Amino acid sequence: MALAAAAGIGLASPAAVAQTQRQGIESQQAPPPPGGLVPRQPVQPRPQAAPPAQPAPPAAGPQVETSPDGDVVVVQPPSVKIANGFAVFAGLDKITGRIRTFDVAIGETVQFPNEHGLQVTPRVCYTRPATEQQNTTAFAEVNEVTPKGEARRIFTGWMFASSPGLHGVEHPIYDVWLVGCKAPIPDTAAGQR
Repeated sequence: MALAAAAGIGLASPAAVAQTQRQGIESQQAPPPPGGLVPRQPVQPRPQAAPPAQPAPPAAGPQVETSPDGDVVVVQPPSVKIANGFAVFAGLDKITGRIRTFDVAIGETVQFPNEHGLQVTPRVCYTRPATEQQNTTAFAEVNEVTPKGEARRIFTGWMFASSPGLHGVEHPIYDVWLVGCKAPIPDTAAGQR
């Protein structure tokens, strides 16, 4: 026991003494050893430097805020639009019953099904990232070519790939609707426009 006390071992902490007394064992704390030996102090861990602060990533989902009167308000973040270089349309010839899919570059005009049908000109075509709910939209202009060769505007507006009948082209012989978009425009090229 004296050897253990001289080595700094066997000194009971107050918590250990209380624990042993609860178990029915009596004990006493030993006096410090003679000869100037000091019991070992526990080694304190060195504080480590905190990692450099990094900006928090933007929240992907809706933000929840509380109004001054205590109501909870959910604020939906703005959706990200991806501009594309081509719009993909489908056209139906109601006389033959044939459906044809065709790509049109943004700002260019395509005749469907031939020079005596419709002229389709997309102005923009947007998609969303794969992490968001898909919503493909295009702003397009559609002209009817009359038998005299004149173009008459029959549609100007937004088309939605998920709801082709929402804003469709109304024509007695032809139907045209948006199917999708192709070839996202790189950010550097989009910034130069």
